[in-house]
Amino acid sequence: MPTWPGRTAVEISAAVREGRVTPREVVAEHLARIERENAGIGAFRTVRAQLALAEADEVAARPDLAGLPLAGVPVAVKDNLPVRGESCRNGSAATMDTPATADHPTVRRLRAAGAVVVGLTNVPELCVFGTADSVYGIARNPWDRARTSGGSSGGSAAAVASGMVPIALGNDGMGSLRIPAANCGLIGLKPGFGTVPAGIGNGDWFGMSENGPLATTTADTRLMFRVLAGEDPPDAARPAVGPLRVAVSVRSPLPGVGVTAPYAQAARRAGELLAAAGHHVTPADPPYPVWLGAAVFARWTAGTAADAEGLPVRLLTRRTRRHGAVGRVLARTGLPQADLRTRLRERLAPFFARYDVLVMPALARPGPAAGPWHERGWLANLVGSTRCSPLTPPWNLAGWPAMSVPLGGQPGAVPGAVQLVAPLGGEHTLLDLAAELESRHPWPRCATG
Repeated sequence: MPTWPGRTAVEISAAVREGRVTPREVVAEHLARIERENAGIGAFRTVRAQLALAEADEVAARPDLAGLPLAGVPVAVKDNLPVRGESCRNGSAATMDTPATADHPTVRRLRAAGAVVVGLTNVPELCVFGTADSVYGIARNPWDRARTSGGSSGGSAAAVASGMVPIALGNDGMGSLRIPAANCGLIGLKPGFGTVPAGIGNGDWFGMSENGPLATTTADTRLMFRVLAGEDPPDAARPAVGPLRVAVSVRSPLPGVGVTAPYAQAARRAGELLAAAGHHVTPADPPYPVWLGAAVFARWTAGTAADAEGLPVRLLTRRTRRHGAVGRVLARTGLPQADLRTRLRERLAPFFARYDVLVMPALARPGPAAGPWHERGWLANLVGSTRCSPLTPPWNLAGWPAMSVPLGGQPGAVPGAVQLVAPLGGEHTLLDLAAELESRHPWPRCATG
């Protein structure tokens, strides 16, 4: 008898559509895996076991089952997006334990495509920092449980990397999809601005936050992205990708925060693989403006202040209180509200006129040790997050698509990763290149044991 945990979403949905397995059988096997694995990994804040089985039966009874792109596929949802009938705690004791009355538009699209929501995943409080721990639990990297899975979509990444679900929904305001994807050996795609419904918190961190997929294969990532973006048909064939102009950079956008050798080597290796595939690959660094770090920091902190509005301050952790307080000060300067996206795009336009895609490290170094970072002070969290992930935030500010792709490795079992970036509308170009990397340098899909 086949077992379904560890199979891809493409495989599962095809088997359900063809009647080789029922949605209930698929969901039940994944729930059993969650019951075995979640205590040691901490991916889920809440598991919807009985409700998920009932929803699986509803999918099986749908008259359009044979045409559902995600028929019977179990999916995990990051706990800062409303799921009908469940509370949305956003990693905080300060939020309300009140069931949502409606699904977020991205959740609604997944369910319309036949997916079954099995649970909500752990995040740091208000999804601020790069470690997915809170009063609700600590999300660990399935490849090395002594390390964090990353943040803020770390619970979703841990759920996929451990085989508890084949795909998961997360979001990314400073790298929150790409960071945990890079830590956990997954693909994490941050779509470009306006491509997938956002509506995350009180203003999407001034337009920097986007919802997107976490998956173990390019095919699953493309399938889920097309559902989230409302593309029709979601399984349309793509023409072969032509030779592209690819720039490879290992320079950190943040002065003083360097990239460690394994991540720099992974980016260079990706360039070699793409050159062997016929692309025109050149070492080249984007012209990052000197004001980039201050601009991103202002929106990060001010966005947190906006998300904390109306919450009881005494129930927020020290790190969140301080982060929001800094943001309130910076908001009064007008910097977070300035049209920084246009300025950054204008600065980068000549570079992306010469190159179609940028390849760069996904992280500067692996995620730190797993633990109760929410009990530590603001400065420790700020430094810890910044040292690991200085390379992801520029593309949130630009509003351009960027994705993390597994490649290479770190000392021990932790996977390596590279980041691919393209101008607005380039999601499928990134997915095409990721597919070429996947075919030329396959990666292990799920951690075991």
